[in-house]
Amino acid sequence: MSRRSSSRSQTADADSPGSPGTDRSGDDAVTETERLRARVAVLEEENDKLRREYARSKRARHRRTALGLFAVGALAVVAGLALPASRDVLFALGGTGLFAGVLTYYLTPERFLPASVGESVYAALAENGTAIRAELGLADETVYVPAPERASRDERVFVPRRDDYELPDDESLARTFVTSDDRQRGVTLEPAGLALVAEFERALSGSLAEDPETLADQLADGAAEQFELADRLDADPDDRRVTVGVTGSAFGRVDRFDHPIQSFLGVGLARGLDRPVAVETESVSSSAASASETDADAADADYDYLVTCRWRS
Repeated sequence: MSRRSSSRSQTADADSPGSPGTDRSGDDAVTETERLRARVAVLEEENDKLRREYARSKRARHRRTALGLFAVGALAVVAGLALPASRDVLFALGGTGLFAGVLTYYLTPERFLPASVGESVYAALAENGTAIRAELGLADETVYVPAPERASRDERVFVPRRDDYELPDDESLARTFVTSDDRQRGVTLEPAGLALVAEFERALSGSLAEDPETLADQLADGAAEQFELADRLDADPDDRRVTVGVTGSAFGRVDRFDHPIQSFLGVGLARGLDRPVAVETESVSSSAASASETDADAADADYDYLVTCRWRS
């Protein structure tokens, strides 16, 4: 009797959770999965908080700017009342400040997207464009063609099949695949910078400059200051050519297919000059590695990429 009790006791001890002989690998796996799920849930919650805080800080900065403009405008109006000799100037300044403050406050964007979101969207389009170029055996040339007069279509980006290409006629450029003449074959697409140039023109006090040097400066400033496509763009115009140094691109590598920066420059120059513009982009690091160091190379080292736009007279 005592022997059977001892045997049952040993069996129960062996089956108990705390006994050394129990296999706990399944319980450990479940526990680890639960920990990972809890950690993911915490990270998702923190990510949402960061997004909301980022949007709130951006709105607060815009509204502080609006209040500052409003305060300057109100101060100018009060000063105009106190200083009759300068009343006209102060009233004009006050009205401008008040109007700008109201616009800034009520036109504050409600949604802010990080640059990484836009870059990831463009990356897919760049991969598609690169795949089309490779599978169709197209040349490395990229040409931004101005819109014809009195036509409904806008500027187009043309990727020829041959290096010694000829531009297709307007009817062919309106199609995606150009299969007419052998030297005119290629692909034409809507440029990524088309809408940006249209928005840029609406924001200008006048129109696009017809002088290449002034136009290049306009576009470089617009890309950096208005659209924040990069931290800095510097234009260096020459005879039938302009080279733009790019630093801190918001959309990653500029040497990809129809990048927003090169597209904005290409479309803007094609529209302003009313000429086809061939655009070539190279990385400064790769070009410096394959060339001897000169004063020009040292100056170019300040940039990440060089976008060269060429047109014919």
